[in-house]
Amino acid sequence: MGTKAFQKIYTKIENITKATVTLRATGVTNDELATVGGKLAQVVKLNGDQVTLQVFAGTENIATNSEVVFRGEPPTLRVSDELAGRFFNAYGDPIYGGPSVEGEVREIGGPTVNPYKRIQPSELIATGIAGIDLNNTIVTGQKIPFFADPDQPYNQVMAMVALRAKADKIILGGMGLTNDDFLFFKNIFENAGALDRIVSFVNTTENPPVERLLVPDMALTAAEYFAVDKGEKVLVLLTDMTLYSDALAIVSNRMDQIPSKDSMPGSLYSDLAKIYEKAVQLPNGGSITIIAVTTLSGGDITHAVPDNTGYITEGQLFLRTDSDTGKVIVDPFRSLSRLKQLVIGKKTREDHPQVMNAAVRLYADAANAKTKLENGFDLTDYDERALAFAKDYSEKLLAIDVNIDIEEMLNEAWYLFGKYFTPAEVAIKDEFVQRYGRFRA
Repeated sequence: MGTKAFQKIYTKIENITKATVTLRATGVTNDELATVGGKLAQVVKLNGDQVTLQVFAGTENIATNSEVVFRGEPPTLRVSDELAGRFFNAYGDPIYGGPSVEGEVREIGGPTVNPYKRIQPSELIATGIAGIDLNNTIVTGQKIPFFADPDQPYNQVMAMVALRAKADKIILGGMGLTNDDFLFFKNIFENAGALDRIVSFVNTTENPPVERLLVPDMALTAAEYFAVDKGEKVLVLLTDMTLYSDALAIVSNRMDQIPSKDSMPGSLYSDLAKIYEKAVQLPNGGSITIIAVTTLSGGDITHAVPDNTGYITEGQLFLRTDSDTGKVIVDPFRSLSRLKQLVIGKKTREDHPQVMNAAVRLYADAANAKTKLENGFDLTDYDERALAFAKDYSEKLLAIDVNIDIEEMLNEAWYLFGKYFTPAEVAIKDEFVQRYGRFRA
């Protein structure tokens, strides 16, 4: 063993698996970075002086006498306002050249905000998507996933949210993005002239899957800088948490840990919670709101990843293709924002809660009418009107390509109520009908 500028160098590896190497070393800390045969690695397990390192690019071509150099520090990110408008890889290095970011060095993956410093969220985050803002309003400091089948355009939805959301900074954490998706995000952000408020950390399918594990921590370290230090409203978009979880499984399987449900590691719940619990509303007005994509396999929400996610997060947004209109909508029956009552009718117009409930109730009546139709029963006049309403409601409000503000959403809903129903059928308070109603006399 020699020393080189205070770095310890070892050349005696005891065990090599597909993703890890084990050796004896002293003075090493958990999560510390190292290079093994020139490849970047990270300490994942310490047992006395026995150290196991996860090699990000895999252990191919590494021999038992390969050089292991410990860097003496865990992964870090330099934080400053210079992060805005840039694309970085999983290690926080700029992707498209340009100068390195000057700023304070911060360890990634630190602890979540002390509960004592958290306050009750009371600010609305508008996304311009009615399936979210009208029915499942999101609040600053909330954590909520999109559940979507792999063929749904969830990355397009994420890009739309990034462009429309009323937030000071948007931080994108892309894990296992295809090159097409990555270029899609890049072009959309550049063409919209929105780069100055967007920071992106990206791992594509061409990078080692294990690198994905660094992306959420990088994104959240940047988010904490803008929210905690600068008092800004930050929205973190993470896609795709299922691919993140797959990378966790790769590492734990290669370390011969016994997998639990769906071949996921036993630590899955705490691994996911460590990320989602970074969502916070702070006393200084800063906040971190997390919207993440969890792709489903064949619509299966009992799989370990969505199942665990549901316990941690405050609701979920379900994407599905509407059979009547062919458009992708945010499903009003399966979506839920558990914090919406903190803002609807308080930070939004007073009629919001009643309009939301009436619209979903009438949409449910249409679903019942559809079942009657499919089973060969006759439809009543009311059923016919409910079906026509549902089609319009889906096309003009639920479809994700509709971009309007909450006031317009409410007015549109009143217009549809008036077009198809009587005030008695809609069953909203008289004072609201007088003030906002669009019913025919």
